[in-house]
Amino acid sequence: MIEIKCYTKEYNKQWEEFLSNAKNSHFFFHRDYMEYHSDRFEDFSLIIKNEKGKIIALLPASREKETLVTHGGLTFGGFITGEKMTAGEMLEVFAETKEFLLNEGISKVIYKCLPCIYMRYPAEEDKYALFINEAKLIRRDISSTIYLPERYKYQKGRKWMVNRGKKYGIEVRESKDFKAFMELENSVLSEYHDTKAVHTAEEIGRLADLFPENIHLYVGELAGELLAGTIIFENGNVVHTQYMANSEKGREMGALDRVIDFLIMEKYSDYRYFDFGISTENQGKYLNKGLIGQKEGFGGRAIMHDFYEWSLK
Repeated sequence: MIEIKCYTKEYNKQWEEFLSNAKNSHFFFHRDYMEYHSDRFEDFSLIIKNEKGKIIALLPASREKETLVTHGGLTFGGFITGEKMTAGEMLEVFAETKEFLLNEGISKVIYKCLPCIYMRYPAEEDKYALFINEAKLIRRDISSTIYLPERYKYQKGRKWMVNRGKKYGIEVRESKDFKAFMELENSVLSEYHDTKAVHTAEEIGRLADLFPENIHLYVGELAGELLAGTIIFENGNVVHTQYMANSEKGREMGALDRVIDFLIMEKYSDYRYFDFGISTENQGKYLNKGLIGQKEGFGGRAIMHDFYEWSLK
């Protein structure tokens, strides 16, 4: 018999211990990361136990009235599982979760699937259970990822810009000045996209202090002037560019290309995947061809971020 409980702080140690050995773990799912924006989301994370009282799955989630989202403050989520999770057991988990949520007054689940590159071991039993439960694919974002052990060559335009950055003498280094970088990031987002970053400089700085092994900032400078940079999220053998920014001067000099080349060819050359993030807008229905073209120029190719809607009634 499967037992489901809502997460409370008394389960913090159990949550963290299970997460550390899960086959699809990510530092996003640590409670310290999830709770930095607890004022914006009503946490409704679940702990699933078997008949012996042992945790077999976790579900990072938030509640929005009658809807459960996995998780409203995270890029992706879904059930976190251990090595013993099977397809049949996952179907049982879905059945019991459905009954539990209905009793809690929740009638719909927005399920954000974890992209396969973040899995330490195959863990897509949840996708099969979504299919069996007639969940509908409602959004698909395309992200561009380099497989570093056998990476593709740069396209001619990207190679030219990388060499331009080297010619100008752009220096690449790790920085702790998140404030300066986020000011650059927001100025670029405001000018070209009429928006701003999801995180504030203070939030990024706080998260970097909490997760110093996972969150890094690399910048491209000339004579001490910040021209470009990227905030990197590391998880296992995956490197993800959470934010990238290039000043007008930096674009002319190939500053961001120089930074990315350094990360791919030197800093993270021994990693498995280098992920640039999504290039889609409007719930995945619009492809920003200019943005994805830059990423594909470095050798990035498609992986999916899938969102499902699971109606419980």
